[in-house]
Amino acid sequence: MADRTAPRCQLRLEWVYGYRGHQCRNNLYYTAGKEVVYFVAGVGVVYNTREHSQKFFLGHNDDIISLALHPDKTLVATGQVGKEPYICVWDSYNVQTVSILKDVHTHGVACLAFDSDGQRLASVGLDAKNTVCIWDWRKGKLLASATGHSDRIFDISWDPYQPNRVVSCGVNIFFKFWYLQWIFGKTGDLQTILCLACAKEDITYSGALNGDIYVWKGLNLVRTIQGAHSAGIFSMYVCEEGFATGGRDGCIRLWDTDFKSITKIDLRETEQGYKGLSIRSVCWKADRLLAGTQDSEIFEVIVRERDKPMLILQGHCEGELWALALHPKKPLAVTGSDDRSVRLWSLADHALIARCNMEEAVRSVAFSPDGSQLALGMKDGSFIVLRVRDMTEVVHIKDRKEVIHEMKFSPDGSYLAVGSNDGPVDVYAVAQRYKKIGECNRSLSFITHIDWSLDSKYLQTNDGAGERLFYKMPSGKPLTSKEEIKGIPWASWTCVKGPEVSGIWPKYTEVTDVNSVDANYNSSVLVSGDDFGLVKLFKFPCLKRGARFRKYVGHSAHVTNVRWSHDFQWVLSTGGADHSVFQWRFIPEGVSNGMLETAPQEGGTDSYSEESDSDLSDVPELDSDIEQETQINYDRQVYKEDLPQLKQQSKEKNHVVPFVKREKAPEDSLKLQFIHGYRGYDCRNNLFYTQAGEVVYHIAAVAVVYNRQQHSQRLYLGHDDDILSLTIHPVKDYVATGQVGRDAAIHVWDTQTLKCLSLLKGQHQRGVCALDFSADGKCLVSVGLDDFHSIVFWDWKKGEKIATTRGHKDKIFVVKCNPHHVDKLVTVGIKHIKFWQQAGGGFTSKRGIFGSIGKLETMMCVSYGRMEDLVFSGAATGDIFIWKDILLLKTVKAHDGPVFAMYALDKGFVTGGKDGIVELWDDMFERCLKTYAIKRSALSTSSKGLLLEDNPSIRAITLGHGHILVGTKNGEILEIDKSGPMTLLVQGHMEGEVWGLAAHPLLPICATVSDDKTLRIWELSAQHRMLAVRKLKKGGRCCAFSPDGKALAVGLNDGSFLVVNADTVEDMVSFHHRKEMISDIKFSKVNSYIKCFVVNPTFFFIDTGKYLAVASHDNFVDIYNVLTSKRVGICKGASSYITHIDWDSRGKLLQVNSGAKEQLFFEAPRGKRHIIRPSEIEKIEWDTWTCVLGPTCEGIWPAHSDITDVNAASLTKDCSLLATGDDFGFVKLFSYPVKGRHARFKKYVGHSAHVTNVRWLHNDSVLLTVGGADTALMIWTREFVGTQESKLVDSEESDTDVEEDGGYDSDVAREKAIDYTTKIYAVSIREMEGTKPHQQLKEVSVEERPPVSRAAPQPEKLQKNNVTKKKKLVEELALDHVFGYRGFDCRNNLHYLNDGADIIFHTAAAGIVQNLSTGSQSFYLEHTDDILCLTVNQHPKYRNVVATSQIGTTPSIHIWDAMTKHTLSMLRCFHSKGVNYVNFSATGKLLVSVGVDPEHTITVWRWQEGAKVASRGGHLERIFVVEFRPDSDTQFVSVGVKHMKFWTLAGSALLYKKGVIGSLGAAKMQTMLSVAFGANNLTFTGAINGDVYVWKDHFLIRLVAKAHTGPVFTMYTTLRDGLIVTGGKERPTKEGGAVKLWDQEMKRCRAFQLETGQLVECVRSVCRGKGKILVGTKDGEIIEVGEKNAASNILIDGHMEGEIWGLATHPSKDLFISASNDGTARIWDLADKKLLNKVSLGHAARCAAYSPDGEMVAIGMKNGEFVILLVNSLKVWGKKRDRKSAIQDIRISPDNRFLAVGSSEHTVDFYDLTQGTNLNRIGYCKDIPSFVIQMDFSADGKYIQVSTGAYKRQVHEVPLGKQVTEAMVIEKITWASWTSVLGDEVIGIWPRNADKADVNCACVTHAGLNIVTGDDFGLVKLFDFPCTEKFAKHKRYFGHSAHVTNIRFSYDDKYVVSTGGDDCSVFVWRCL
Repeated sequence: MADRTAPRCQLRLEWVYGYRGHQCRNNLYYTAGKEVVYFVAGVGVVYNTREHSQKFFLGHNDDIISLALHPDKTLVATGQVGKEPYICVWDSYNVQTVSILKDVHTHGVACLAFDSDGQRLASVGLDAKNTVCIWDWRKGKLLASATGHSDRIFDISWDPYQPNRVVSCGVNIFFKFWYLQWIFGKTGDLQTILCLACAKEDITYSGALNGDIYVWKGLNLVRTIQGAHSAGIFSMYVCEEGFATGGRDGCIRLWDTDFKSITKIDLRETEQGYKGLSIRSVCWKADRLLAGTQDSEIFEVIVRERDKPMLILQGHCEGELWALALHPKKPLAVTGSDDRSVRLWSLADHALIARCNMEEAVRSVAFSPDGSQLALGMKDGSFIVLRVRDMTEVVHIKDRKEVIHEMKFSPDGSYLAVGSNDGPVDVYAVAQRYKKIGECNRSLSFITHIDWSLDSKYLQTNDGAGERLFYKMPSGKPLTSKEEIKGIPWASWTCVKGPEVSGIWPKYTEVTDVNSVDANYNSSVLVSGDDFGLVKLFKFPCLKRGARFRKYVGHSAHVTNVRWSHDFQWVLSTGGADHSVFQWRFIPEGVSNGMLETAPQEGGTDSYSEESDSDLSDVPELDSDIEQETQINYDRQVYKEDLPQLKQQSKEKNHVVPFVKREKAPEDSLKLQFIHGYRGYDCRNNLFYTQAGEVVYHIAAVAVVYNRQQHSQRLYLGHDDDILSLTIHPVKDYVATGQVGRDAAIHVWDTQTLKCLSLLKGQHQRGVCALDFSADGKCLVSVGLDDFHSIVFWDWKKGEKIATTRGHKDKIFVVKCNPHHVDKLVTVGIKHIKFWQQAGGGFTSKRGIFGSIGKLETMMCVSYGRMEDLVFSGAATGDIFIWKDILLLKTVKAHDGPVFAMYALDKGFVTGGKDGIVELWDDMFERCLKTYAIKRSALSTSSKGLLLEDNPSIRAITLGHGHILVGTKNGEILEIDKSGPMTLLVQGHMEGEVWGLAAHPLLPICATVSDDKTLRIWELSAQHRMLAVRKLKKGGRCCAFSPDGKALAVGLNDGSFLVVNADTVEDMVSFHHRKEMISDIKFSKVNSYIKCFVVNPTFFFIDTGKYLAVASHDNFVDIYNVLTSKRVGICKGASSYITHIDWDSRGKLLQVNSGAKEQLFFEAPRGKRHIIRPSEIEKIEWDTWTCVLGPTCEGIWPAHSDITDVNAASLTKDCSLLATGDDFGFVKLFSYPVKGRHARFKKYVGHSAHVTNVRWLHNDSVLLTVGGADTALMIWTREFVGTQESKLVDSEESDTDVEEDGGYDSDVAREKAIDYTTKIYAVSIREMEGTKPHQQLKEVSVEERPPVSRAAPQPEKLQKNNVTKKKKLVEELALDHVFGYRGFDCRNNLHYLNDGADIIFHTAAAGIVQNLSTGSQSFYLEHTDDILCLTVNQHPKYRNVVATSQIGTTPSIHIWDAMTKHTLSMLRCFHSKGVNYVNFSATGKLLVSVGVDPEHTITVWRWQEGAKVASRGGHLERIFVVEFRPDSDTQFVSVGVKHMKFWTLAGSALLYKKGVIGSLGAAKMQTMLSVAFGANNLTFTGAINGDVYVWKDHFLIRLVAKAHTGPVFTMYTTLRDGLIVTGGKERPTKEGGAVKLWDQEMKRCRAFQLETGQLVECVRSVCRGKGKILVGTKDGEIIEVGEKNAASNILIDGHMEGEIWGLATHPSKDLFISASNDGTARIWDLADKKLLNKVSLGHAARCAAYSPDGEMVAIGMKNGEFVILLVNSLKVWGKKRDRKSAIQDIRISPDNRFLAVGSSEHTVDFYDLTQGTNLNRIGYCKDIPSFVIQMDFSADGKYIQVSTGAYKRQVHEVPLGKQVTEAMVIEKITWASWTSVLGDEVIGIWPRNADKADVNCACVTHAGLNIVTGDDFGLVKLFDFPCTEKFAKHKRYFGHSAHVTNIRFSYDDKYVVSTGGDDCSVFVWRCL
């Protein structure tokens, strides 16, 4: 048999020729050791110029494209391209990896930069968004990330003088500064910036594409250094001496620290220079400079001799490199490339000797045998022959059109064979000046390789079609005789096809990715280069496919050519796209071993001897057990995680079903009490002693804590699928368990409390097969079942992954943490042992070196020894391998067959193997101290069961408490006393599915039968043990006891069945009538009066039942007569296999279910079929009910039952409870009969994927279930209703569905329906039509006046009031006061600060702090849209820390200081649409938020770090409140629409329990609105119907009925005394009030009236301070209520919900009026900041205006009516309704005479006020194109200007309404006021981005110099007036949310008042 092993000789990378100058920059530096560091291909190179030596970093697996040097100048960071690119930080001194940063970038890492102290690293990705990341690189942890530009980023650097700032530049004509806070800078119109550098005092220099340098101070451009270079500046370097820049013009310039020029060096002008030289990278250190060029050269310049730069490194540049040939006599190599150069290299000196430039790209080269001539094959199909001496041309011949890819001289030197892509090989005679003398033309494809025979008579070729052809030479005649071919000796072997090299190809694929091979006949070794960048060594010849090899990395994508040097000392390889040449030293076999022992690790030599991954066929076959285990498939068709989606889908599919009342869930419940089973067949190391001496292990989806003394179990039920791995914390109190799953979870839990401490998810697919805690217990390592068997290292308490890596392609069995070094691990598995070292976010690994002591085996277990670097692994051969570091020291034979388990002790080891023997060893495996064979004879009498067989295979072993604990493959757990006796503690079935289950009719006994070919009988009393077991010849799927319990029938999988004696399990009778398996079997009951005493020869017992029915998968049921043991009948008629059968109580009728979901009836004994009507079926009395079909079972089928089946059912004797088991692993309880679809139920988890059978015990007190493949038999006790209350048993209730009404309240319904659209989609608040003013084309008026005119001066545009005063320009606005509080859809958003001196609340986009004594306000204005929630941190350490959040597509949560208004942290959420509640935890360190996104996601944050801790969808409907318990950082509660959940934060996961209402009389799940807390885990929730629900843990214990008459909207828990305040919706009465103060248990209360004068008070927020209660109402009032005197004091009174459109300022006083859609007009005092008066108008108001004398105010309404009020008394002076639609603006003329009323009906009506209160219309304006938006009178009252919804402004005469069109006239009008947003005078106020959004309002100052506007973006803007240039300059102010509806200056221009649309707020701004 051919040897397929890898060769023993090796290669070592010795030199790399090349430097990556193209597409990269800033990648060349001096290290601290004065070495030069750069990269080429996938290799980081450290080049020592003095010693001319290179070191290599080989940690990447694809091209490196970025590099950064750490400030210590020793560490280097490099980033690569690839699908999953990563960053390595490595030490340039020893070229070892220090840290790996991964899993964030895609495509590649384009730039890197360290910060000034080297702690952080910034990286920029090549992804479309150019993601910028900031890393704590030592930990491998991502600190922050932000999306960069949309174009490529070229350079990034940290500002050394401002530690948090990162600057980056890119293709975009754009320049951004990143702070870690993500505050984005402003931009200028700039050149594309290519590189940058930071200097002190916040100055940044950047180099641009045009050769200029920009100088920035902060974010502002301060100057430009023009023409620093004559073309783009690619590189900029900062050092102590100053700056160095390098550019496309080939110049280096040095600058001092102030950027004054020192010198300029032009490399093009120097001796080595050339035209087109372009510098990509510069570095300056003391008197030396490095420059890297586009053409892959590195120059070193000494400043003193700057005209003599030294070329220290050269390589090929752009284009692919294919051509390679080695000199036949000397250590020389020649390469030719697409860069059109041919280069000659000296292998001994590692230097370029000569370079020759050609006209055309070179694709192949060949030396003549004497080395005198060199042939070059060109890309154009020609070839050239040169003399090597002087590189002069001999001939140039062009016979072909396509590229020449291969050429070779014959060994005797007389011929040259030239292969082209045209297909033929031409043969030329050398001596005849290369005359063509032959042609080989059999190839149909391009020629890839050719080789000559030794005697120069034959040629073999390979072509692109994969054909291998032979020709006679020199004629080129094809050669076909196989015999002749066989005997040819070849001079060289470079062909990739042929028997000698078939081993280079994998076994079963037809691939063509090997580009080149070359054979070394001397050492019988072959080298190959392929498309994956690998150079490989094979033995030669290698005849069998899939040979093993050694592989070497370094080249990036394609290795195009490999060749041996003439003396076989070196291998040369060329890279295609990386155009580098690698020189490898060949280390022959004898040398290598010695060398390896001395220096196993040199220069990244991991890659030296990485064994290949192909199969080894000369290795013994795997042990059968291991083989079996590797074939187990853990994929599931459906995972439990899919359940919610399935439910959703079936809801969507079946939404047409009219709603039927669903059956109620049963009152009784189940409690899992005991499980028989232990998972040993595919798990290991999963059995431990806890601190308390209990035993912990797992079976199915349950982790079991077993008490040996009491023989009882406590169960951890947190998993929802099979647990596959378990490990215990070093302190032995916590356990980690890992399960099967699509996203497999790991739970860390406490063995005492059984509470989950942390849930780790998101990293493993399929399942978690191995776990281990680190020695300090802080970290956990896990291995997954994904294809790469990924290894993840966790900080389990935080739930964060620290590092990950791919493990191995085959299964890994064990991972162990090194007890001495937290960051080291070892893994063992199939043909695998690896030693891992954590490096940042990844791992570096070393394979074990077997040397000559052993060979690679499958390892099953591993342990660390007491000595620091010793590792012991157990192999599949039964040997123990002993390792020191990574070297194998020795092997010791320990067991017969695999060593499955090993446990390290203080002074030795204990091992267990497949041979069933436990061995105790000393600490170096020198002596075996003791052995224990596991045998039945050694079992002690106290054993709880029987051993199935002697010497079972041992899978887990552990020591403690003086005993050895052993777990076996057969599912047994034994405890061995050191002195020898063994006790069996627990056991279960072995591998295989368990289906058969039967309960004894009289005793607490059951029988099970399984595919593991055993029948077992179990005792169910407190003893819980296996009484008897019997091996069967076949597996079985069903069993049944006879009615007297003496016989037991068992159906087998081969179609036979047997009846055995139930006590002795010995055969009584057996039959084999069927071929397919027997699926169900049942005895009929004999009526009690027939007593048969016939003693039959075969059946010697009484009342066994008369008939036995046997159902099979052959679609038949056979009926046997028990007494005669004959088959008496066959039931036919089922169209599919039979699944269930039941007898009626008379023993006559048989009910049958089939796989086609048929329900059939047959009569015994003959099996006659009956059709029975559904109504009749219910009347029949059945002896047993195990069927799943029929009208009485309809409700057990879930909505998604097309995917899963209900496998089994069992009905209690009293016919009240039906238990079912299904394919989701659920055990469910239903009330029987289960009519109607989708009945409610209680469900229980424990089994993993399937529950195959369920049975009630004879007295209905216990339910038995078996779980199919999980092999478990579970025993559940039935908890009756009465006993339950005391113990509160937890069952996950079935989902309460929407049909159950959660109560109704109009406020809640409206709030549920609010859709939060955001400013980002700003849309016009008015429906305007037409072209926006700044897009209209202006007509040029004919009479454009000459600039200088003798005419009279133009009149003023605007009447200037107070002309005597100096005209004042408004420079700035400052927010002074806000009237408003958002109560209508928010809650709990009002708090006291500073012991009640201040209050904090929000409205619009402003957070407001108001001082109660002075009434002054201060503001937080960083939000960009409506704030929806606000909370204050209660922890004294975080005094005055506030969190707020807002509406928005990606809303942020801001955490800020209420006093200074500084932002402390910003959390970027993915709650789309908005965040509607936030709350701090007890310690103040965590924050929880909930979104209004469709999933209503709940997220927990560590806000100081800005880190998301955990997140999970909360509920499908609105969640109103989520609050932490006041004493906890892990427990919180969420309430919402029919939603009540109790959450626990476990690590980085959120777990919840739904509130359980149980059977409290009146209670049902209501919509919950508010939450408060009490001591002893009490929770109070306020419901929509006014009740308060009181919960203990998550169970409802009582109701506070009608705490309020309407919904309880808010509750507040006072931390200092525990009193609770509630607020709700209530009509004020003597006893009741909308605010109540309660005691700590909510038993007594006191009510407070708010005295707002409203019919119904609706409170949305309460907060309790010292003796006072702060109340916020739905109507926007904030009221303070005194607790003693119950007096209420209104602090803030704002408009209620509704847009505010009307606004007018008083003509001579500091007053203004606002009129809103809420139907009120309010008069406010500007100076005292308070509400003076309000009037209810009865209709929504749209506009308001004061008369010029300030006596009257006119208000226009939405219904077309207008009223005029007297200001002093607010009495109505007059009112009128002439229009049906809204009045949009109303004005009184300057002379108090006319009233103008503009409406939506496209009209303006005039009324004469002098005619008294009857208000007759005296005229109106026609020809108005759309609705009116603003009107202004002229100063003389003769004209009115009207702005309309068509973006047109018109001027009309007053009062006739005629339109004025002459421009001359309009020009001359002086206006009394200007509020129009249209007109040439204000064209500049319209912004560029106003596509969907409008400017809504404007107002010019009384001084006529400024105009303010309000728009649909919520901005208030200040412009100069007039504003005639488009897009005029302005200042902008934030605060309003989406729309600003109106805006006015006060009479003296000291204030601006603006009103909001949706935010219902009035803002007052001070003019500065």
